Amino acid sequence: MTIAALEALTFGLGRLAEAAGGAGHRLCLLTGDRAVYRHELAHLTPEALAVLDLVDVDTFDESACAAALAAVPDLRGLVNSTDTWSVPGADLAARLGLPGPDPAAVRLLRDKSRVRTLLHERGLSRGRALTVPIDPADPADPTRASVAFAAAEILREIGLPAVLKDSAGTSSRNVWPVRDEEQLHAALAEAAQRAFAGRLFAEPFFSGPVYSAETLSWEGETRLLGVLSRQMSPEPSVREEAAAFPVAFPDPELGLLQDWVGRVLVTAGHDSGFAHVEFVLTAEGPELVEINRRIGGALVGEALCRALGTNVYEAVVDTALGRRPALLDSPVDSASGPATGFVLVHPDRRGTLTGWTGLDTLSAFPGSPEWYPTAVPGRRVEHLADQRGCTGIVLAEAATAELALHRALSAAGSVRAVVAADGEG
Repeated sequence: MTIAALEALTFGLGRLAEAAGGAGHRLCLLTGDRAVYRHELAHLTPEALAVLDLVDVDTFDESACAAALAAVPDLRGLVNSTDTWSVPGADLAARLGLPGPDPAAVRLLRDKSRVRTLLHERGLSRGRALTVPIDPADPADPTRASVAFAAAEILREIGLPAVLKDSAGTSSRNVWPVRDEEQLHAALAEAAQRAFAGRLFAEPFFSGPVYSAETLSWEGETRLLGVLSRQMSPEPSVREEAAAFPVAFPDPELGLLQDWVGRVLVTAGHDSGFAHVEFVLTAEGPELVEINRRIGGALVGEALCRALGTNVYEAVVDTALGRRPALLDSPVDSASGPATGFVLVHPDRRGTLTGWTGLDTLSAFPGSPEWYPTAVPGRRVEHLADQRGCTGIVLAEAATAELALHRALSAAGSVRAVVAADGEG
């Protein structure tokens, strides 16, 4: 019997394969680019290697994916752990008669504007969404009148500060925080020249630290597995720079977050599987940033496994097979294992990545720091303001998330991505 995966997150493939093997299944990964998983493939355990099959296919071609899945022997489930492939994954599962989420519910979650509007209507958000009325007929040459009209609509309906973003964006790309009218006009002019996965919309800017609730649900019942901290870059960049898990909230506040995130997920139509719910903890309570119907990216899955002392990807397999995840009823808690902190290493300029300095000194730092590369020397670095510029991640452990983050920041401070600018030999 086999479980298939339509692409996967950069990290976690090995644990997913081990979980599939533990359930008596093989894991078949459909991928359009094996290089994305180079680190995972190079560090597979013998148990994971024994059950993993890779199929090279254009994963943006749904018909090609359907044909590839039809050729998988005794296919029992389809794992879909990414945002980009969440809608085609849901469609393929339904098409092949496999367990899976309602495709309509997945489409709703992939539309941040619709989710914001729905939560506002149900009293779960103080802010609403506004589709930005810039005429896309000639995005290379937006008219002054179009930008001015859009700015006036945002000022009237949303106010400042605000955030402009792609309704189906990923990796923090195409996001503009704006605090004054000059920034607003500049952001609109820039946005009018961009291609979007969805459509441009505006919403209020909520002030406060950013967190994410890591949850698991089944048939509308949700368990909060823990809360991850998020350290964001200074504006106007919007990249994530560091994180730690699990954050130690006082019990009353943690209970309120459990209740809030459960109501948000039910309202948004997510009733089964993992969810990574990003939120701002404002002076007036939590406000949603976005919902991802998956385990969090970067090293969130690894952080969950270590803190909970179990392979949480077993719950991914359970969900893919259409059965209640055992993790939902397990007595584990987020204080049973080590806390982790991790820091994303970004270059300070554009150019060609040639390598890193400081990796050989990581073992001198406390917390057993580990290096997880997300790029290889020779890759062109173009984007510095969002997640696409990340070249690797330093992870460290400690007894608490606070101490783990301090250790990760200290160790990552010794690592530098070396980038050769154009023209340098």
